Amino acid sequence: MEAPEFKEFAKEMVDYIANYLENIRERRVLPTVQPGYLRPLIPGEAPQKPESWQDVMADVERVVMPGVTHWHSPRFHAYFPTANSYPAIVADMLSGAIACIGFTWAHSAVERAGLLGGVKLRSLKADGMNRLRGETVEAAIREDLAAGLIPFYIVATLGTTSSCAFDCLDEIGPVGNRHNVWVHVDAAYAGSAFICPEYRYLMKGIETADSFNFNPHKWMLVNFDCSAMWLKDPRWVVDAFNVDPLYLKHDMQGSAPDYRHWQIPLGRRFRALKLWFVLRLYGIENLQAHIRRHCGFAKKFEALCRADDRFEIVGDVTMGLVCFRLKGSNELNDTLLKRINGRGKIHMVPSKINEVFFLRMAVCSRFTVSEDMDFTWKEVAEAADEVLSDKKMKNGHA
Repeated sequence: MEAPEFKEFAKEMVDYIANYLENIRERRVLPTVQPGYLRPLIPGEAPQKPESWQDVMADVERVVMPGVTHWHSPRFHAYFPTANSYPAIVADMLSGAIACIGFTWAHSAVERAGLLGGVKLRSLKADGMNRLRGETVEAAIREDLAAGLIPFYIVATLGTTSSCAFDCLDEIGPVGNRHNVWVHVDAAYAGSAFICPEYRYLMKGIETADSFNFNPHKWMLVNFDCSAMWLKDPRWVVDAFNVDPLYLKHDMQGSAPDYRHWQIPLGRRFRALKLWFVLRLYGIENLQAHIRRHCGFAKKFEALCRADDRFEIVGDVTMGLVCFRLKGSNELNDTLLKRINGRGKIHMVPSKINEVFFLRMAVCSRFTVSEDMDFTWKEVAEAADEVLSDKKMKNGHA
């Protein structure tokens, strides 16, 4: 969907929203449908080719609204209010368009979970290709057991934040299964690429996982936040979070998944709606093309980098991330990064593995075209010229 179609679709949706809210008292507050009503109304798979926004609009009433409890009806008197106003709705549109993610680079979800859970956390050393191996996990589990500890959870990452490395899930998973340790797969970034058949080899061993998470808001054209998690056996999570006060009981209990039992918060946003819209209005083919295009841009930048013998590539370029550095010290590369960002035309962040400091060039925007890689490389090369020239002058004066 491009800007002209978006304008038409958005105007139609604004009209729909206004009519919905102004006439909400005419709707039945509580739906009459039974759990599972959606199944015959929607196909089992996402469409290969994009559908029209008019068809999606028609399905809002046909598919979505029959299952909605209308919290903003003047006849809704349950729980407490949930705020809603036209200014806030418009601001949400702008927030979705800006789509920034408010965090700093100090991000470490697994470590935070360990702190919140009050459990001991252990980082395991990766191999020479920055991959966690099964033998490392096996040794760590045996050491913990010998020390009287109870290993119960391991995180394997497919597409690490630092370098987009892929842990050896086909080795790690069987070890976890054998020792009755929960195997969680974090594929936050790279998981979207598995929509393309040619990248699914990187999921080898996925059948051993107990849970799998990826973020469509990273690479599948869905704005923040939208994180999808699959559980092999949801019962363990449901039993852990299940709290059933009288005011939350309802007639349909047990007949369908109750997602308040799958998470710490009680409420949840209707995130599935935007994922559903994206899948229908882009179609699998266009989503695949988007992923492949980004990966191609990364390969182009890698080639530009390799053609300059002042630089070296760190790790493999598998997805839309290129890790690179000037041949030389960490301090030199830190100076390079500061110079690049200081010029103000592009923005990058660094990472460090085994005490080696490097720069990350991630292809992020859906508006990126091939020429942007030329522009980005020109900025990097010119910044390198400046840094190396400064270094030469400094050494000359020394």
